[in-house]
Amino acid sequence: MQTPTRATARHALHGVVATCVGIALAHLVAALTVPDASPVYAVGSTVVDLTPTPVKEWAVAELGTADKAVLLGSVVAVVLLLAALAGVVARRRPTVGAVALVVLASIGTAAAVARPGAGPAALLPGVAAAVSGAGVLLWLVRLDARTGAVAAASSAPSRRGVLLAGAGLAAVAAGLAAGGEWLVRRAQQVADVVLPAASDPAGPFPRGLEETVPGITPLRTPTSDFYRIDTRLMLPRVDLDQWSLTIDGDVEREVSFTFDELTAMPLTERDITLTCVSNEVGGPYVGSARWLGVPLGDLLARAGIEGTSADQILSTDVDGMTISTPLRVALDGRDSMIAIGMNGSALPLAHGFPARMVVPGLYGFVSACKWITRMTLTTYDEQQAYWTERDWATDAPIRISSRIDTPRALADEKAGELVIGGVAWAQHVGIESVEVRIDGQAWRTAELGPDVGDDHWRQWYLPWQAEEGTHYLACRARGKDGTLQESVRRTPFPSGSSGIQEIAVTVS
Repeated sequence: MQTPTRATARHALHGVVATCVGIALAHLVAALTVPDASPVYAVGSTVVDLTPTPVKEWAVAELGTADKAVLLGSVVAVVLLLAALAGVVARRRPTVGAVALVVLASIGTAAAVARPGAGPAALLPGVAAAVSGAGVLLWLVRLDARTGAVAAASSAPSRRGVLLAGAGLAAVAAGLAAGGEWLVRRAQQVADVVLPAASDPAGPFPRGLEETVPGITPLRTPTSDFYRIDTRLMLPRVDLDQWSLTIDGDVEREVSFTFDELTAMPLTERDITLTCVSNEVGGPYVGSARWLGVPLGDLLARAGIEGTSADQILSTDVDGMTISTPLRVALDGRDSMIAIGMNGSALPLAHGFPARMVVPGLYGFVSACKWITRMTLTTYDEQQAYWTERDWATDAPIRISSRIDTPRALADEKAGELVIGGVAWAQHVGIESVEVRIDGQAWRTAELGPDVGDDHWRQWYLPWQAEEGTHYLACRARGKDGTLQESVRRTPFPSGSSGIQEIAVTVS
């Protein structure tokens, strides 16, 4: 005879299995229709939008680029917990348990439909989850009851059949999810795009200190190592043949450009360092690359902006995400561009394919719109972008900063000749000098690496005769305009972090 505990656990498992089938089928349907409408991703994206800024900053600081995986895992865990409860209820009231799963699926459906730009097709994944999840739960509960009746009449009670059915359905769920993910990733693959040479190329790129100072950040960041911080849980699916970039708003004429039309325009190539506003002092969310694109001023000139009263460019990506950029900064002579290439190749999808905005000297949240499809000239009083609505700054120049790459914080080094090294950046200003402080003593001037340009970071190093003991190392940078890196500690919100990085190192 079965015990109540075993029966409860088994029905909880029925709820979990049924929900896994529903989630997996919904993901497959979403992959074939609207990838962002996959219920788990839709709920996760809604959570991102509703999460208070301090919590977002904590997640980036503590979890880094794993924050998206942790969020999705948390959503799945909560859903499966509720599914288990629905399964327990279904033991005695099958219809109520099935309705609970339908309600659970409806939450994902509502989140998908509420996403910017969602159409009727966004309903399909949630409907698939509701129907399949409820249906599988009812079938498992009835199978369990029939198996229990047979077992009660048998001299050798067994529920092997229902357990095997559950295992089989779990395998089906895994297959559906894998198929959906394969379709999503296949659709996200960027076709081979051959970019024309720049009419205004960047100069020869110098050799960096990474060849002589082990542990220092490379002068140019490999594309595969370039940081990615954004709100998207799933990369968009972009059809290059259907994509275009439109400029509208307070302009003389609305204009649109296809990708081929962009590549036919005079292209500029520049080495530029980008920085995320979420980067803490000494943090990793900064990288340097060679960008290829159309000067932003050239594109705006096609629309005619001489008489505009706009003070911002409101950029919109292919899925409705908005980012605002001060118009005066975009047109003040710096190498602002709509980039289509990165480090000699077309943009990877993760970094904005087919086009993104690059404005040296501004944090990404007010400049680096990826997957851009529209630029609207307007005013801050008329329209607010995603981050502006969340009280982030509207004009956020990158703060001068520096970072120690080697030795690593809390490292255990051997006594003798060591090298302290790292990078410093002050985009659109340039680095004049970097200083290092050891154990609170006087600041010492470090040697600088090659100067790629004011919009690019600068490597630096200082030889150090290290003695045994615990030592405290700090660095600070000075810009070419005389600005010294701030010592006052500020968090990233609302306009970027500041302060002096100091690390502890043990020498033995």
